[in-house]
Amino acid sequence: MNYTEAIEYIHSVNWTFCNPGLERVSELCSALGNPQDKLKFIHVAGTNGKGSFCAMLDSVLRAQGYRVGLFTSPYILEFGERMRVDGENISERELCELVELVKPIADKMEDKPTEFELITALAFLHFANKGCDYVVLECGLGGRLDATNIIKTPLLSVITGIALDHTSILGDTHEKIAAEKAGIIKRDTPVLWCGAHEGAYEVIKAQAEKLDASVTVVDRSSLKIKEMTLDGTTFDYKDRKDLSLSLLGSYQPVNATNVLTAIDLLREQGIEISDSAIREGLASTVWHARFEVINKDPLIIADGGHNPEGVDGAIESVKRYFSNEKVGIITGVMADKDYKYMASRMSEVASDIFCLTPDNPRALPANDYARVFNDLGVSATACDSIAGAVNAALLWAKATHRPVICLGSLYMYGDIVKALAY
Repeated sequence: MNYTEAIEYIHSVNWTFCNPGLERVSELCSALGNPQDKLKFIHVAGTNGKGSFCAMLDSVLRAQGYRVGLFTSPYILEFGERMRVDGENISERELCELVELVKPIADKMEDKPTEFELITALAFLHFANKGCDYVVLECGLGGRLDATNIIKTPLLSVITGIALDHTSILGDTHEKIAAEKAGIIKRDTPVLWCGAHEGAYEVIKAQAEKLDASVTVVDRSSLKIKEMTLDGTTFDYKDRKDLSLSLLGSYQPVNATNVLTAIDLLREQGIEISDSAIREGLASTVWHARFEVINKDPLIIADGGHNPEGVDGAIESVKRYFSNEKVGIITGVMADKDYKYMASRMSEVASDIFCLTPDNPRALPANDYARVFNDLGVSATACDSIAGAVNAALLWAKATHRPVICLGSLYMYGDIVKALAY
């Protein structure tokens, strides 16, 4: 089996939410010898901020010298990003070998695994084969019935926050979504709550109490941002002074406080994480498509905000970095998102909008999205391709000497980067 065949097989298996449950992934992992039982996990759920949290914690643990597995989704540029060890994507050869091992087992199952369940099992195998000391494990969707939730006892269960997203699957209130996320809580295992919604917190606290799990709430009041530029952020948190953060975005120092609190909880379990590793890890974290500068002249920034809360964070970042200056925005969204609200927020900071249709079956057509902006009184152009939107935005940026923000969907990031390379 070559790499193309391996990827085609992964994407060809059943991908559906009509029959959620942990039975399939449990059966598959059991046939593989339950590789997840050989690993130590930090399990991370939440609506927004999961990826940044995982990337920062992974970077800090690696700076300490541990061998760390990182499982995230979706991938941005290439499939191998989904399962990394020591910062390196799984190689094409390693993925082919794992798929060759797993395929005959999965094919024999009466109830075939979904795509995400298959990927999760592959990741567990990869991390076990590599002898990872710790695995930072991001939920794919929800928590209670997410394939990652077959792990038994993580070192720490983290819920980064609750917002209204994937409501047709997870529920249409914060409390219903919180109940799904709280499904990752395990008996006698510490829980970290990083969110702000009181009703969601009450649901999570109640579930933790049932399982005798202690809950720690992140203290936001101790965060002091000292400097925030496009070169990075300097901040204080509690007794830690002058920490440097490489990730941009006004929301990233908040995410960093979540990581710092998690580190303190891991230290309480006897895990050695030095102050120097914390500083080095935060300063060197790389995480694409989160208020990332992808072109300097003209300035183009990509942010993966794809739901109302994510777009709120991106717009507040635009205001923070560019004050009252109006920007250009390249945007495309999924039709199942609250795109009218997202458009209204973008309209606060944009003078010109370049709409595109992301390469995804759920995408909202560019013409439809452009009409939403026009109705809000903002100039919007529907572009026939991602490359067309990028070229139009580049011409605008060079003529106006203003920055361009790419916002609305992670699915367009890779194509935008490729278009800029030409």
